[in-house]
Amino acid sequence: MTGFEWLLLGLLSLVWGGSFFFNRVLVVELHPFTVVFFRVALAAAALLVVLRITGHSLPRSARLWGSFFVMGLLNNLIPFGLIVWGQTQIASGLAAILNATTPLFTALIVHFLAQDPRERLTGHRLLGVVIGLVGVVLIVGPASLAGLGLNLLAQVAVLGAALSYGFANNFGRRFRAAGVPPLVAATGQVSATTIMSLPLMLLIDRPWELPAFPSATTIAALVGLALLSTSLAYVIFFRLLSGAGAVNVALVTLLVPASALLLGALVFGERLDWHQLAGMAVILAGLVVIDGRLPAALGRRLWRGDSRDPLRSR
Repeated sequence: MTGFEWLLLGLLSLVWGGSFFFNRVLVVELHPFTVVFFRVALAAAALLVVLRITGHSLPRSARLWGSFFVMGLLNNLIPFGLIVWGQTQIASGLAAILNATTPLFTALIVHFLAQDPRERLTGHRLLGVVIGLVGVVLIVGPASLAGLGLNLLAQVAVLGAALSYGFANNFGRRFRAAGVPPLVAATGQVSATTIMSLPLMLLIDRPWELPAFPSATTIAALVGLALLSTSLAYVIFFRLLSGAGAVNVALVTLLVPASALLLGALVFGERLDWHQLAGMAVILAGLVVIDGRLPAALGRRLWRGDSRDPLRSR
């Protein structure tokens, strides 16, 4: 990836990391599918306004709209539902670790399905993902693994969400091939998800039965979740997907836990423990290995140094 794409990946991890804080406020007063619906509905409304201002429009092609619905299903509806249900049964730390397997699933799926040789699974890329996953375990605390094997169905559900993200990352590459700009792809996806999530919200959550109208804090958190963690996030996501590729954009799941911790320290004054700082360092090392340029440059430098002075080791 280019330096600008790494910057976008960091920004994406920040806005998605912020969703944890918005959700912390929202689940107090709202049901899960109500949050999902209003998150994507407000995001779709905002993106439609941006489309109008920038002179873009949604395509009328039935084939592209079919792709929007598939993308919304794989990238929003299925993983959102599985993660929300899974977290009712297992600790959030373990869920974060399981969700961080997304780059592994993406790498395997793309390796077998992608036509572009640059997307193939390589040794250094796999090693970097594994190192990053170890960093996630350190951040949330190795004790989170104590629940591994218990509530197996819930853990499989979160892994299923990661697998769904992997298929979405691979599927979403077709929008670039079809000439669909990132802004249009993001708008189409959240619009399709809005249509699919509406009946689920009405049938399961029955929001009209809420005891009271949501507070101003809840409404503000919902707006933040929709505009920052959804609208802005998916524009960045599709921009990265079209340029950096499916495997690289999946790396954001390794960065999200670190971004959430940094935001917690900055916004809420939460204390960072040594294992969390160590985990961030390990994730950074994993990303360096995945990028490959620094290890390759060091290897060339060492090799050239040895070739200039073959008696140096004596």
